[in-house]
Amino acid sequence: MSYRALKQGILGLLKSPDFDLSVEEIRRLPARKVINPLFSLLYNKDEQVRWRAVTAFGAVVETLADSDMESGRIIMRRIMWNLNDESGGIGWGSPEAMGESLARHEGLAKEYAAILLSYAREDGNYLEHEMLQQGLLWGIGRLAEMSPDLIKHYLPHLIPYLKSGDACVRGLAARVMGLLGLKEAGPELERLTEDDSEIKLYTGNTLLKRQVKDLAQEALEKLPQS
Repeated sequence: MSYRALKQGILGLLKSPDFDLSVEEIRRLPARKVINPLFSLLYNKDEQVRWRAVTAFGAVVETLADSDMESGRIIMRRIMWNLNDESGGIGWGSPEAMGESLARHEGLAKEYAAILLSYAREDGNYLEHEMLQQGLLWGIGRLAEMSPDLIKHYLPHLIPYLKSGDACVRGLAARVMGLLGLKEAGPELERLTEDDSEIKLYTGNTLLKRQVKDLAQEALEKLPQS
């Protein structure tokens, strides 16, 4: 099968009404062949296709790393290259793909969680573009759902994102604070309970519209009580 035909076939699966079944079908395809089409679909103009490509990407990396850990590492290094200024690209979708992959594979998470978090640190591999920050915070939140202990050490570096000029960054940062229960974020989360901005949140393979204030309130309710 040609690359073009394979990509079109995967695109059709990503658009399928039964996406859970589609992910399993994509898993059964040769992982080393489908990863390139999935990389390209992270740039698709259709927002739903892009997000579903993230989910499928993580599932394929999980399958690949289960059978050959070094192959999983190669994919992680490729994502890191995409986010490197020297690559000549911008890296759209790469933080999300890394976060989804690490959330699905404990071994990769233990090795690469610190690198994912380094993109949030001004003393690390800081991502300046707000759209990349959105993807990064989503990816961190996805990993936080599965392996919170790998992230808690880095939480103080995420508090400044609650003050971002980008509503999506603020909302996703608030969600992370709730997932990890960072008590020190309380004052900023209180302030965000007045933020009426609406964002889109991809969760449970579904795109939802949420208000920042609601995400902040939910996070506050999860914080440990003094």
